[in-house]
Amino acid sequence: MTRYLELAESLGQRIEQGLYRAGERLPSVRSLSLEHGVSLTTVQQAYRVLEEAGLATPRPKSGYFVPDERRLPELPRVARLAQRPVDISQWEDILELMRSRPAPELMQFGRGMPDVVSPTLKPLLANLARLSRRTDVPGLYYGDIQGLRALREQVARLALDSGCQFGAEDLVITNGCIEALSTAVRAICEPGDIVAVDSPSFHGAMQTLKGVGMKALEIPTDPLTGISLEALELALEQWPIKAIQITPTCNNPFGYVMPEANKRALLRLAQQFDVAVIEDDVYGDLAYRYPRPRTLKSFDIDGRVLLCSSFSKSLAPGLRVGWIAPGRYLQRILHMKYIGSGATATQPQMAIAQFIAEGHYPPHLRRMRSQYQRNRDQMSAWVGRYFPAGTRISQPLGGFMLWVELAEQFDSLELNRRLLEQGIQIAPGCIFSAAGKYRNCLRLNYAARPCPELEAAVRRIGETAAQLLSESEPPAPAISSDVPAPG
Repeated sequence: MTRYLELAESLGQRIEQGLYRAGERLPSVRSLSLEHGVSLTTVQQAYRVLEEAGLATPRPKSGYFVPDERRLPELPRVARLAQRPVDISQWEDILELMRSRPAPELMQFGRGMPDVVSPTLKPLLANLARLSRRTDVPGLYYGDIQGLRALREQVARLALDSGCQFGAEDLVITNGCIEALSTAVRAICEPGDIVAVDSPSFHGAMQTLKGVGMKALEIPTDPLTGISLEALELALEQWPIKAIQITPTCNNPFGYVMPEANKRALLRLAQQFDVAVIEDDVYGDLAYRYPRPRTLKSFDIDGRVLLCSSFSKSLAPGLRVGWIAPGRYLQRILHMKYIGSGATATQPQMAIAQFIAEGHYPPHLRRMRSQYQRNRDQMSAWVGRYFPAGTRISQPLGGFMLWVELAEQFDSLELNRRLLEQGIQIAPGCIFSAAGKYRNCLRLNYAARPCPELEAAVRRIGETAAQLLSESEPPAPAISSDVPAPG
């Protein structure tokens, strides 16, 4: 990575995290040159990168400033530490969300659906078409329980970008990331075990715990830096926690990227208390900044991290191709895979392996990262414009999900019910909590390219939310007409 990109990355991260506020002057070219020991030209190149990304604006004879339009609402609040582990609920609400399908009459903001109409996916579709026409029908045979070796080799090569060094023999191909997570849970835990989870947390990951009869202990999570290490350590001291389940990179639903120092510290805690770590990295390839953030797995020296991911968010969920790097638990994972679903479908694996080998994956990722970052800024602006005053939103550093928090008395389940009548669906916040917290929050998908119809839908969400809030406000006390006359 060149020096000017390193400098642009460092400054951009500070701007993203609000250390430089909207309208504020950024450090001068000369001061940055002296501070970092680089040439003036290098600093100017870095500022051009930030300017193209919409993070810096030049003003004649005044220097560079954070654009005024980057005035962001406050961040969501950090939840309180849970008193005890709980049984996981919310399945009925999740099932209702999962039953919805793309349709012209439904504006879908609730599902974790990426943009699947990008022209950069055409080579993948061509691969699938060619495979289906082959007379030797290679995709119709039983596959290796561990997955197609050609794909495992490509995944291992891609993992180098996240700091991981493992081979094809260290990987197992799964039916999406959800199977990777569920096999990880079943390989490590038994009914009644306690698993620490970040809070809010991906509803699918928690439902894998529910399916095996485990309890979740929700750990407070900061919308910028991730899970509270202090609260996690306290929980590990108080409870017999079997595993930590976490999404530290491009988190769902907050979108944060946990700092490297925090990742290292979390792994030290796992080693100290001898617990496994189930790392969900399904959005990791969609981090806006370069280089791609390192995974927890990249710091793992004793094989206790089970790294789970898939191509569902970076390519398309309908392919149902994920993978897991299970470390010391490989043989148990293979057994859980065998008794669960058997081998993953061969044809999608072949198409993806060829897509990556031909060099199509990196340019596709670059296009998606750029698109999603622009979409995030547009969606944040719409929420700031159309939602009730005091609304708080996350500041995602990757992926395509925005977390929105309204007043405490707000009911996002009722909001979703009313929006469905208008042809709009959201993800209510309570499904991201084992105990049904965050009812006053919601998650919005911003993968689709902005258009007038999308803006109109966001405006309707905001207007309906404002109406709900006004209905929930207690009525003003009535003034009695029986006021005694002065005398």
